[in-house]
Amino acid sequence: MSDGLFDLPGAPAPARGGGSLADMDHTAAPLAVRMRPRSLDELVGQQHLLAPGSPLRRLVEGDQPMSLLLWGPPGTGKTTIAAVVSHQTNRKFVELSAVTAGVKDVRQVIDGARRDLSRATGAVETVLFIDEVHRFTKAQQDALLPGVENRWVTLVAATTENPFFSVISPLLSRSLLLTLESLTDDDISTLLDRALVDDRGLNDEFELAADARDHLLRMAGGDARRALTYLEAAAGGARAKHEQALKYASAEQDGPAEQDTAERALIDLVTLETAVDRAAVRYDRAGDQHYDVASALIKSIRGSDVDAAMHYLARMIEAGEDPRFIARRLVISASEDIGMGDPTALGVAVAAAEAVQLIGMPEARINLAQAVVALALAPKSNAVITAVDAAIADVKAGKVGPVPPHLRDAHYAGAKKLGHGSSYQYSHDDPRGIVPQQYAPDVIDGTDYYKPTRRGGEASYADRVAAIRKILRDR
Repeated sequence: MSDGLFDLPGAPAPARGGGSLADMDHTAAPLAVRMRPRSLDELVGQQHLLAPGSPLRRLVEGDQPMSLLLWGPPGTGKTTIAAVVSHQTNRKFVELSAVTAGVKDVRQVIDGARRDLSRATGAVETVLFIDEVHRFTKAQQDALLPGVENRWVTLVAATTENPFFSVISPLLSRSLLLTLESLTDDDISTLLDRALVDDRGLNDEFELAADARDHLLRMAGGDARRALTYLEAAAGGARAKHEQALKYASAEQDGPAEQDTAERALIDLVTLETAVDRAAVRYDRAGDQHYDVASALIKSIRGSDVDAAMHYLARMIEAGEDPRFIARRLVISASEDIGMGDPTALGVAVAAAEAVQLIGMPEARINLAQAVVALALAPKSNAVITAVDAAIADVKAGKVGPVPPHLRDAHYAGAKKLGHGSSYQYSHDDPRGIVPQQYAPDVIDGTDYYKPTRRGGEASYADRVAAIRKILRDR
């Protein structure tokens, strides 16, 4: 085990010490790999997993053998935690990808781990990290069970999908499930600051402009790996511009430039945009733009302008808006603006929200777009929200008369003497399925809260409501 990051396959140990701006590449490993935390104390975010005495700390600091299932969005530290477990406990670290590995590979690792443990001297424990374990078939997951059950390996398996659906029950029951959360903007900002100054990273040779930082945070969307990848790409562009400026200054002076060649290069917004080929979208998730664009999306859906709605959805996605926030707004709109005009709209919106949780971005943008199109083109009715708000207003105004006696509970001793339920008429006994009797308290009897429109599917409900009310009130 090196004293650098981790002995990841193909990742050279990070170089130490400084260097000039032209010698920025301390190692061929990507910045995101070089800046991986080497201990739990360096881990950013996931504070709910790092409390003193937590299972993760007991595993790492107490060297207690247990297998982990890490469930969370991309870039939240699943691979990092696996490597920290190996590094801080001096275990051997073996990584397999569920995309390329098969049962044979799994068995080879487990057999090797058994041999390492059975050595007369110098026995070595193995951490087996499996990325995207949800891609393993049942047979492949079954192959892990002997190693986990007999503790021949410490399994650390990572997944972005709900393990209760994607991981077999025997493996789930033998592992400790840890749920990782998306990193906050403050978390990502901390990582950027660390990468800018650390000698494993950019070695304090670059300055990140404020507007570039804001845009980088938006694009990262809580993904540390993405943030550091974009930062590294922008640093390359800034370095090239800086060196070009120095050469130009030197040529103008017909000699060496008077500028200090160690001056930090500036990563500005233009450099960042060019490096990642993604234009900045004027959008502030914490300010007015956040609410203005969200409001415009919902009002465009309400107004049935599918193209405008798609534009505002794209702006929110490109700005790095939390897709769960978008999905929640769509679920609300499905009932508030469409309601019984198309009762299936709510199902579409809820399905999109579940898809966001299940697969995450960027693929979930398709599910959100489908929901936006369906909602924008659906017949509109606000009769549902109007009805419930009117009923709530009456309740708040004190219109809460007693429940009619024939509707009261008649299943307890003494209820019959009180007349509870005695005159209740069972609806299914009538050929129409409806009998003329009073259901509402006297104080609001005859009040029409639900007033259906004649748009879309609600037109048929309008006719039915009128017919039902006539029967109910003909008494």
